[in-house]
Amino acid sequence: MNPNDLKELSELIDFLKANKIAEFNVERGDLKIGLKFESAASAPDMAQLGRLLAAQGGGVAAQAAPAPVAAAAAPVAEESGLKPVKSPIVGTFYEAASPGAPPFVKVGDHVEVGTVLCIVEAMKLMNEIESDVAGEIVQLVATNGGPVEFGQPLYMVKPK
Repeated sequence: MNPNDLKELSELIDFLKANKIAEFNVERGDLKIGLKFESAASAPDMAQLGRLLAAQGGGVAAQAAPAPVAAAAAPVAEESGLKPVKSPIVGTFYEAASPGAPPFVKVGDHVEVGTVLCIVEAMKLMNEIESDVAGEIVQLVATNGGPVEFGQPLYMVKPK
């Protein structure tokens, strides 16, 4: 690689980190580069990535994957007094009991300790997740139908 290529790669890495892109693959002729960042905290901004790649020109194929959002919600909770309701298991997050059914809770709802907030499916078992704090739901962090990790925030609650 020549110095210009290294500078371009360095700028690309800075861009990927700044936009919290978890995974990226690029091919230019016989050069193939794959990057994976373990600490990325949110889904990638593919539109912005596309603009950067278009500006750089060349035959580039990009693939990005979102990373768990657990790290993103923690600072919000510390700074604002919000309490995260975290997933006790790894699985698939569902905000309603079945497709088409209304969600168990939505932003603005007041909940008590023990209120069912959602379901996390793990190994074909539907696990009801209950609130461990009384207060107001201020943010849905998880994505309906998306994967969740152990300890990942699902909701942010403003305690009573």
